[in-house]
Amino acid sequence: MSSRRTVSLITLGCARNEVDSEELAARLEAAGWRLSDDDPDVIVVNTCGFIDSAKKESIDTLLAAADSGAKVVAAGCLAERYGKELAEALPEATVISFDDYAEIGDRLDDVLAGRPLRPHTPRDRRRLLPITPVDRSAARARIPGHGARADEPLPEGVAPASGPRTLRKRLTGGPVAPIKLASGCDRRCAFCAIPAFRGAYVSRPPEDLIAEARWLAEQGVKEIVLVSENSTSYGKDLGDLRALERLLPKLAATEGIERVRVNYLQPAELRPSLIEMLTSTPGVAPYFDLSFQHASGPLLRRMRRFGDARRFLDLLERIRERAPEAGIRSNFIVGFPGETEEDFAELKGFLEEARLDVIGVFGYSDEEGTEAYGFPDKLDQDTIDERVAELSALADELMAQRAEERIGTELEILIEEDLGDGGYEGRAAHQGPEVDGTVTVQGGSGLRPGQIVQAVAVGSEGVDLVARVKAGT
Repeated sequence: MSSRRTVSLITLGCARNEVDSEELAARLEAAGWRLSDDDPDVIVVNTCGFIDSAKKESIDTLLAAADSGAKVVAAGCLAERYGKELAEALPEATVISFDDYAEIGDRLDDVLAGRPLRPHTPRDRRRLLPITPVDRSAARARIPGHGARADEPLPEGVAPASGPRTLRKRLTGGPVAPIKLASGCDRRCAFCAIPAFRGAYVSRPPEDLIAEARWLAEQGVKEIVLVSENSTSYGKDLGDLRALERLLPKLAATEGIERVRVNYLQPAELRPSLIEMLTSTPGVAPYFDLSFQHASGPLLRRMRRFGDARRFLDLLERIRERAPEAGIRSNFIVGFPGETEEDFAELKGFLEEARLDVIGVFGYSDEEGTEAYGFPDKLDQDTIDERVAELSALADELMAQRAEERIGTELEILIEEDLGDGGYEGRAAHQGPEVDGTVTVQGGSGLRPGQIVQAVAVGSEGVDLVARVKAGT
């Protein structure tokens, strides 16, 4: 076996996967592996398995990694969801489960030595945890991104001997980093397979999150983004339905942290006290990443979802009454089984009224193991593609209009990159990382990444803004 023992980590998909990869990186270093993209012995691909396009990207990445000559390991959601089936279809890669993460160093030793690993048979991970949420804290299921379990021996040099543990190594720089607030989901949306392979909902203890925020601040992070499958459920398994409201001020008060952002909010669970906290707490971004999915009431009920256009518009009005400048984004599924022309027209009408900052549009695709997989009334692919194109064009127009509305407003911008020639790129409080627009900042000098500046929006280009630093900043 090679004495180098070098490994490269490739992360696909969402910010939740990014956190999982950084936990894997910490465990690998503790096990004596060296992280390097330069001719590694093993390439670990942390895959995404959410929708067809993500699955294809994951497969293509695994095949490209195999072409490098390195040993290849498939981890993450695609690997967990398909297990043995993926291993049989893709003999170029060794497939591992979430249950292998705690011993990832040993597993890679096996791969490098040519010792065969038996791929797992996929199972519904919701069954690994008690049905009653408050009984889950004592369960022993492996949950990626949650660090070491209380009964798990600590990797040497990674975490303190007692107290909250930060089992993580940053793989990217920059002043922004995600923190996994919780994992899993208890909802039963008809189109979504995530709960089956990510498991039931489990919140991380507040003290762990606060310790991780402090650790990230020591790494130079200025903005933390709380991620999960459903952030509005945080605390229900801890016996405190308002745990998020209690947590946010503590995170915002962390020395070195300038901004806290919350992603993945369920409209059905967005209680008034949480709206108030998100719109009035210093250091917490007035930002609402709302999972609407559609606007037709009958279709939403078929999706096993809450709401309709009128309820959603009322919710947006309540948010903007408290914070007119709040950033609001959402994703929408087009072509769900049974979607009529009237349903589609209602969705378009809703978007024209909603004034959302960012609109994500996805065409429906069948996902094995979901309720919708067996639904009748499937739309043909040409119809789905036509509706996606039509709604995407409308969304682009509406997002550009919303950006124009912000011209003349004051922005609090986190500088992320020096573009040279006196220009900088950053994000305002209403813009989430990666998925939303950015701000090109002009008129400053000597600004640095991680600095927050006050500026005025002076122009827009699509969803992006141009701003000029206020005098005296």
